[in-house]
Amino acid sequence: MKILDVIVAILLVVGGLNWFLVGALDFDLVKAIFGSLPLLQKAIYIIVGLAAFYQIFQWKAIQTRWKA
Repeated sequence: MKILDVIVAILLVVGGLNWFLVGALDFDLVKAIFGSLPLLQKAIYIIVGLAAFYQIFQWKAIQTRWKA
C-alpha cells in the first residue's frame, strides 16, 4: 500500500502544480500535452480526482502505515 500512497501523492502534486499554472498563468499543462486526445485528457483529470478521494478517505490509514 505504501507504493499506492506514493503514486497518489505524486498525482496530487502534479495536479496541484497544474492548477497553479491554470490560476497564475492561464496555462493548462495537461491540455498542452494531451490537447489532441480529449479522452486521455479527461482520463487524467479523473485519475487525479480519484487520487484526491483516496487521500481524503485513507488519511488516517496512511498516517498509521508511515509511522513504522
